[in-house]
Amino acid sequence: MKLDSPLFDRIRVKPADERPRSRMSLTGCQWPGCTAEGSHKAPKGRHQEGQYWSYCLDHVKAYNQSYNYFSGMTDDAVYAYQKDALTGHRPTWKMGMKGAGGRRAGAEATDGMRDPFGFTAEMGATFQADRPEPNGKIVRTAERRALEVMGLEMSASPVEIKARYKELVKLHHPDANGGDRSSEDRLRSVIQAYNSLKQAGFC
Repeated sequence: MKLDSPLFDRIRVKPADERPRSRMSLTGCQWPGCTAEGSHKAPKGRHQEGQYWSYCLDHVKAYNQSYNYFSGMTDDAVYAYQKDALTGHRPTWKMGMKGAGGRRAGAEATDGMRDPFGFTAEMGATFQADRPEPNGKIVRTAERRALEVMGLEMSASPVEIKARYKELVKLHHPDANGGDRSSEDRLRSVIQAYNSLKQAGFC
């Protein structure tokens, strides 16, 4: 950097001829009869948000001890205000209430489940809402997939599930295939499917 450059001859950190300015101009205390400086702000109250009184230290302490934002409100009104404050005083709806009456064209509902974008049709018939089968058992999506892995119908009985499990284990076990482990992944999926059906009480 050149010290004799004409570009940098007027840069100063602060003006040399000016006194440091005060950070804030203080007004008098607004407490009736007080002549001290109002160095502290105190909120004016409900429906006057963003507006403040200027008080001295002693009077702001007295004001804060008696300040009540909810003065003049009933208990029910205070509770309603506090409840609305949880959502920032924005309107809310119960789950499934907003727009429940208007269903888009082509949207299907199955057993209380709405599918406005048609995902179930894209995923095929394997994805369905949990619903009771004719025999009274509720078949969830995980159990449906397990039954599909084992090649069984939804109405399969516990005896049929156990028989099919034994058959598939014998078919895919490496010992039954002369040590060939090519179908070991299939065996794992069959065992996992059977265990999930067992935990769900299907067998």
